[in-house]
Formats: sequence, structure tokens, C-alpha cells
Amino acid sequence: MPIYTRTGDDGETGLFGNRRVPKDHLRIEAYGTIDELNSFVGLLRTEPLAPEFDRQLQSVQDALFDIGADLATEGGKASLVRIVPAIAAMEAWIDASERALQPLRTFVLPGGTRVAALLHVLRTIARRAERCYWTLARANRDDAAMAIPKELGIYLNRLSDLCFSWARRANQQAGVADVPWTRPV
Repeated sequence: MPIYTRTGDDGETGLFGNRRVPKDHLRIEAYGTIDELNSFVGLLRTEPLAPEFDRQLQSVQDALFDIGADLATEGGKASLVRIVPAIAAMEAWIDASERALQPLRTFVLPGGTRVAALLHVLRTIARRAERCYWTLARANRDDAAMAIPKELGIYLNRLSDLCFSWARRANQQAGVADVPWTRPV
């Protein structure tokens, strides 16, 4: 069976449940951005990483897949049983990472080590995914059957914070300073 179906050749795609929508529909943009984010987590996981860090990234990928499935399903909320505890886990990871870091005294630019730079890319994609989430959530807020669970947006917000903290931690663990932003003169 070929991978191509030709059903999208006119600019539409199917949601779970078989409803057809334009490929640039807010819902498609939202779960497509989640898919992009998940793919970049996969790219990061090709780097040599500590086993515990890799396990944490695997759980992020699993959660992103669940979120994507919910966003691809009108009224989807099956992921909530996993996303709510995942938010708490991420907050614990952020707290642990921040305890190991010196407080920020300046803005930092993406960079330092390759792992830190990749985490900054993840942070920015997570922020975009969060913006897409909120656009979709606001467009569906008056339709209870189509409402998008707020917890999905919270997860994406925490994920971007986590990526920022982990980027700083990756630099610290490698003995590389964060790249400070300095005001041009």
C-alpha cells in the first residue's frame, strides 16, 4: 500500500473523526507545530546524553504525541490523564535545574554548547506551539464540545521554561559559559 493517498491534493486534510479541513486550518497549524517540536526533541536525542536526561526527553516526546493527537481530534482531551502529572514533573525538573544554576544577572543569547543551542531551538518552537495553541483555544472557546483543554497550553508553557533552564544547565555541565547579551554601544 503506498504512503500517498492523494486525498490532500486539493489542500485539505482529515482530522481524527474524518472531518476534512483546509491544511492551513488553525487546528492543523497547532498540531503541526507540536509535531515539529517533537521532531526537534528527537534530533536532540541523537546527541550523546546522560541516560536520565534522555528518559526525560522521551517522556516529553510521549506527551507531545498525546497533545498532538488531542489537537487533531475535535473535542480531544484523552491526554489529560498524562499531561496533568507531566506538568508537575516538569515543574520538579525546572526546580532541580534552577537550584544547580547561578541566578541570571543578564539576558542570555542562544548558544554555548550544541546541546544548549538545540534546547534553545526547542524553547522557541515550544513558544510558537503555545501561541498556536492559544489561537486555536480562543477560536473554540464559545463551543464547549470543541473546547481545547487549558492544560495543554500550560504544558507547552512549562516546556519552554524547562528548555531554557536545561540549556543553561547543559552549558554549565560542559563548563561553557552562557552567551550574555550586551547592549550594543
